[in-house]
Amino acid sequence: MDNKITVGIHQPNFMPWLGYFYKIAQSDIFIFLDDVQFIKTGSSYTNRVSLNLSGESQYMTIPVKRVSGVQNINQTQVLDQKWKKKLLGSLQANYAKAPYFKEHKEFVFQLINFEADNLASYNIHFIEEISKRLNLTTTFFKSSEFQIESTSTQRLVELITKVNGNIYLSGDGGDNYQEHKLYEEAHIELIYNKMPKFQYDQVKTESFIGGLSIVDAIFNIGFDNLISELFTQTLKDI
Repeated sequence: MDNKITVGIHQPNFMPWLGYFYKIAQSDIFIFLDDVQFIKTGSSYTNRVSLNLSGESQYMTIPVKRVSGVQNINQTQVLDQKWKKKLLGSLQANYAKAPYFKEHKEFVFQLINFEADNLASYNIHFIEEISKRLNLTTTFFKSSEFQIESTSTQRLVELITKVNGNIYLSGDGGDNYQEHKLYEEAHIELIYNKMPKFQYDQVKTESFIGGLSIVDAIFNIGFDNLISELFTQTLKDI
């Protein structure tokens, strides 16, 4: 296939884990699925994240304003700013002795203190700035820019087509719900993103804790090591 354009699509998560950024790194174009419904109750990864707190994986959450009816991610407002102080305090208390905390503290804390109109804008700013620091060259779009009304697999196919993509980099496990025929009819190759096993020494624990925010890796091993050990790989290498 000539002119291969790989497209990744995902909701704009809050301070995502390494696998999220690995998916971005493998994509030529990455679309933030920002105009889909925010869950009505509880929390999702769009407003919660796991961190190493006292040697255990624990969630930190952004409180959001709840409204009646359908509430899309890009319409979801943050309830208040108190959570930022709590999050920054937790990072200071739990990561202060991490090898790269002092070097990257100001950068990460500035991202957390960023003010945005809604949850999607806040998360997208964090993700794009981290991606720049990782030297990723992926082009970003928001699904809301295309005003597509279809749902499920058809929605993904239309988004990929809008950006002239011909390869869809699906999340690992997406095979359970996708309609493969729709990709075939649109001449889109479906492949699955699988994060390679990647572990590193973490402060306050001897056993590796997976699935944590990329912030954990930044403070423990630093950007340069992340780039050289993980983000120099491409789909051609795996």
